[in-house]
Amino acid sequence: MALSTAFTKLFGVRHPIALAPMGGSAGGALAAAVSRGGGLGLLGAGGGDPKWLARELPLVAQGTDRPWGIGFLTWALDVRAVERALEHRPHAVMLSFGDPSAFTERIRRAGAVLAIQVTDLEEARQAVDLGADVIVAQGTESGGHGARHGRSTLPFVPTVVDLAAPVPVLAAGGIADGRGLAAALALGAAGAVIGTRFQATAEALVHPAISAALVAGRGQDTERSRVLDIARSSPWPSRYTARTLGHPYLDRWRGREAELAANTEVQRAYQEDVARGEVPPLPVWAGEAVDLITDLPPAADLVDSLARQAEEALNRAGRQ
Repeated sequence: MALSTAFTKLFGVRHPIALAPMGGSAGGALAAAVSRGGGLGLLGAGGGDPKWLARELPLVAQGTDRPWGIGFLTWALDVRAVERALEHRPHAVMLSFGDPSAFTERIRRAGAVLAIQVTDLEEARQAVDLGADVIVAQGTESGGHGARHGRSTLPFVPTVVDLAAPVPVLAAGGIADGRGLAAALALGAAGAVIGTRFQATAEALVHPAISAALVAGRGQDTERSRVLDIARSSPWPSRYTARTLGHPYLDRWRGREAELAANTEVQRAYQEDVARGEVPPLPVWAGEAVDLITDLPPAADLVDSLARQAEEALNRAGRQ
């Protein structure tokens, strides 16, 4: 059976799979590989650092002749970064975490598909009102940043599907194999946005130690918190916390976020600990499905295997 959905038809891709635009780690090589594999590769541009964009945009634009896109952190974004990205003619631009209204018309005028990620129903209603072409419903199982007071993927996705119809919705959060993709389709989603699983691939822009930690990690070892954002002096809005694997600063400051935020000496000490190699330079962003990651395959092969697994899971469900 072919997994044909509104998403695959919109982009002309083979599989209802999109790469989560993970800031920094979803570089041009990874996005291009996902697109070559039949999914939609999304470059993780974060706030749109000009040097990073100048390096990675050509890699994805030249690395595939299939549809690809780019994702930004809306709260950290300025319009110049969007305009630089649009010069490379991405098929889609995804906006996450913050009010996207200042950027939607520019994206639409450029002819790119407008995708908006939402973490609660208020954001979902705004995305509909802004005319999003695709809405990504992110559950709290996701790795990296998400809603501090969000909802898990299983109940959240169908609620957004009903609210947004007929706009196609993609599920995100806790999806790391084909069974998760099959479940997303059964919930009414048109596909899945997958992050942590693609972070553990040959093309991801991550340190080998992070790759090893993802393979060894377990879902019960992940934790959603603001501690590491505060310790790193990262100005993420407080409404979005981050799910990571364990970290010494989590153990030291868990439940003491206000105290940590007021202590600039500790924040300086964090940077010194990083410089000495006593703590990792970056947190290990990881979702609850990290248990399902056991290897570091090429991303294009992973896209194909995820689609095959999803077809098998749906076939098994149909026979029961």
